[in-house]
Amino acid sequence: MTTVDGRAVAESGPSGSSSPPGSSPGSGNHGRPAGTASRPSRAGRNLPAAIGVGILLGAVILVPLFTLRVIFVGVISAAMALGTHEVVRAIRLTQVRVPLLPLVAGAAAMPVVAYADGTTGLLLTLAGTIGVAALVRAFGPSTGLLRDVAGAAFVAGYIGFPAGFAALLTEPSDGRWRVVAFLGTVVASDVGGYTAGVLSGGRHKMAPTVSPGKSWEGFAGSAVTCVIVAGIVLAWPLEAEAWQGVLLGLAVACTATIGDLGESLLKRDIGIKDMSSLLPGHGGLMDRLDSLLCTAPVAWLLITSFLN
Repeated sequence: MTTVDGRAVAESGPSGSSSPPGSSPGSGNHGRPAGTASRPSRAGRNLPAAIGVGILLGAVILVPLFTLRVIFVGVISAAMALGTHEVVRAIRLTQVRVPLLPLVAGAAAMPVVAYADGTTGLLLTLAGTIGVAALVRAFGPSTGLLRDVAGAAFVAGYIGFPAGFAALLTEPSDGRWRVVAFLGTVVASDVGGYTAGVLSGGRHKMAPTVSPGKSWEGFAGSAVTCVIVAGIVLAWPLEAEAWQGVLLGLAVACTATIGDLGESLLKRDIGIKDMSSLLPGHGGLMDRLDSLLCTAPVAWLLITSFLN
């Protein structure tokens, strides 16, 4: 392993990289960041650090959500800016010249615009972010221009755009609880999958070439816990039907898993273990956001359809 910009990089390339710490439900291969002295758990995760960081992140999210929703949207924007910075730095390791500043600014703006102006503003901000990033890149070398613009479009659509749907969930009068339904179900996917994967040994691998620790046993645990949590939150205090909670839970179990596998595939292709070492026991911020970002548009669509 070598180190680039503070990240561990597999010398053998993508095939030699391992699953990230704090990765998806059921993953049994959670490596710990370099320099962490604490002994990892049986699943490889530094549990004391992971739990402590998880509690802190929960407080950063829930306190503004239940006090002043504008601040909550600001927290989302700040997280998207940091996540975009992580992904751009990682992509640049592959010699793809993705412009940083317009993508960071666009990722921070999209949740704010979505909260203020809805889906129309969100789509326009996405288009504007990609357009400005393409213009900035056009002033650089002509070699690889289309590749770099495609990379910029990917980053904008991968991070800032789905985060806008999390901001949209807060708009109705019961928006706080809609966000809780979304976040709580994704967290349930991680906790249930992690627990089931560890207890079962994760013998039946889901995608061994992408995330060797992810198992079908872990996915089953994710689905069960997602259905339970979504059913409870949608029934109380949102007063939805029981079948709607089951549907949301199953959908989140799928999208959260896809989000985690997608980020694992991206990191394996780049040849890195974590997006960064920002969060002890978890890796980078994007190692926590991957499942949330993939789930946000689906959760917004389902919850809005159920309750409006």
